[in-house]
Amino acid sequence: MTAWINVMRAIVGREFLRFVHQRERFLSALVRPLVWLLIFAAGFRAALGISIIPPYQTYITYETYIVPGLCAMILLFNGMQSSLSLVYDREMGSMRLLLTSPLPRWWLLFCRLIGSSAISVLQVYTFLAIAALFDITMPLMGYVAALPSLFLGGIMLGALGLVLSSFVRQLENFAGVMNFVIFPMFFLSSALYPLWRMAESSELLHDICALNPFTHVVELIRFSLYLQINPIALLWVLGTSLVFCLAAVWGYDPARAMMKRKG
Repeated sequence: MTAWINVMRAIVGREFLRFVHQRERFLSALVRPLVWLLIFAAGFRAALGISIIPPYQTYITYETYIVPGLCAMILLFNGMQSSLSLVYDREMGSMRLLLTSPLPRWWLLFCRLIGSSAISVLQVYTFLAIAALFDITMPLMGYVAALPSLFLGGIMLGALGLVLSSFVRQLENFAGVMNFVIFPMFFLSSALYPLWRMAESSELLHDICALNPFTHVVELIRFSLYLQINPIALLWVLGTSLVFCLAAVWGYDPARAMMKRKG
């Protein structure tokens, strides 16, 4: 058991050291949602005319409505960037060395997810602190209640990144994969507008948004920030996390022909 804990400490510590030495990554993770929050929100608010957003039964501004979606955006981008580093590690050979550890492969990948999710949560709370400086706040206890939702969302989106990285051979190809995954997941969700608004435009788009796992991450965070539980979103995130984790373990199985070609 000690060996398992030591491995987790080493992998998580390595992730934090890499994050500390990549200050640009931290700044970009904050600038992106802040631009949406402080600049684009004004235009969206005027266009959508949102003042009361069900089911919270309380007056909230459009800025406070999109904060959960922007928190999920941070989780999504950091999960993909962490997976991008896995592609680099595989090209350099360090990933192959890690997977030769006597410990189970699923534990090694899970430790990687723990590290990337912890960094994502740290970035989210930094973003929430900056948003509070602009008087964009949530219920005080909501910040505490949202912690499990943020961590679970980070695990799910990080696992998705692991799945994608297991199918990408070269670092250059991963950038294109990110563009085809990140932006559709973000815009086809409830991050910027409620699903009932989407239904007014197109039932097909509404159904796609409802099936988007990122939507349920957003809703899980949104409800928890307002001290509520969304059981449907929770089940979706738990189930999707399990599927992505299993797919990642399968994808990084060196016994597979796919991994032999990459090795």
